[in-house]
Amino acid sequence: MKAIISDIHSNLAALRVVLDDIDHLGIKDVTCLGDVVGYGPQPRECLDLVKSICTITVLGNHEEAVLLGVPPTFTPRARKAIEWTRKEMLENGGEKPELREARRKFMQSFKIKDRIEGVSYVHGSPRDPTREYVMPRDAADKKKMSAIFSQLVDYCFCGHTHTPGIFTAIGFTHPSDMFDLYMLGTDEKVLVNVGSVGQPRDGDPRACYITFDGDTIVWRRVEYDVEATCKRIYDIPELDDFLADRLREGR
Repeated sequence: MKAIISDIHSNLAALRVVLDDIDHLGIKDVTCLGDVVGYGPQPRECLDLVKSICTITVLGNHEEAVLLGVPPTFTPRARKAIEWTRKEMLENGGEKPELREARRKFMQSFKIKDRIEGVSYVHGSPRDPTREYVMPRDAADKKKMSAIFSQLVDYCFCGHTHTPGIFTAIGFTHPSDMFDLYMLGTDEKVLVNVGSVGQPRDGDPRACYITFDGDTIVWRRVEYDVEATCKRIYDIPELDDFLADRLREGR
């Protein structure tokens, strides 16, 4: 049994309750699908915790932006947040240089994609592992989905959109429409979005992640202290208040 988490986005309060839930289940194997940082108020703490817990971490577009520079596709508020995040993580004069360098090297070690025991892991999509969004509405775009599924061998787990669910040959299904559980079929191609720990966008503000035993996927939702994270965001001028406000509604 393993747990798969994604899109923590510097939300330490959410990450801690998710890891507590994982520990309560007795799961030791934790995979992270990227975007540990960005948007939220505690990037250093989140990255350090992921480093100590996760067996695999793949590269998210926010780690990529910290390391390589902000791409033009970032919105103004996302750009401002990642610029603050980069300074906080890599240029903070209050920390020892070796700590900052260790974080840089840890992020540089993230693979763009990974495949272990017949299962693929990416942040965005099999076609563009770091940046491509696969939204629920894309299930109706036959050309796009055909191109993505042509890259699938069988099972692939992703994040990036912050919207949990599963894409199959017949469309997209949200976990709430399948009792938060999906049984994988033989020779089936599926793209599974594990949801977001730190910034859900499916209308449910609770932190989201999945457990996976090789046959069964279970989405789990965990309540956390949203207001604590909101207050920390409000206290940082470089982080737009909207990044806090949206947490309350999971949008």
